[in-house]
Amino acid sequence: MAKKRVAVEFGMGTSLRRMDYTQAACRALRDALWHNSLTMADAFGFDKSAMLVDVEIAVQQPDQVDIGELAKILPYGQPSFRVEHGGLDIAKPNGDHTVIANAAVIVSFDMEAAQ
Repeated sequence: MAKKRVAVEFGMGTSLRRMDYTQAACRALRDALWHNSLTMADAFGFDKSAMLVDVEIAVQQPDQVDIGELAKILPYGQPSFRVEHGGLDIAKPNGDHTVIANAAVIVSFDMEAAQ
């Protein structure tokens, strides 16, 4: 058996006023999830708990993202998270900034390759 990718979805989220990297990351993850209505588990005859869900988040301050909050968003599957440097911080005239996070959600199953 091998991990086989069956879907990829992308999202973007912001924290407009609070400069909250976790909030922006959570919004990006929700945005990615809301872009689809996949029934991959059913299509392949798997239980939803068999979904391997790899979440990649990009923000300017990766160490400020609470992965525990991200995990609460996923309704099922076996999640893994990677937070790395990316996204954008957009300066405001008052010295604050808007945080923009990007998310990629990759859904895979452990299955044999088609012959």
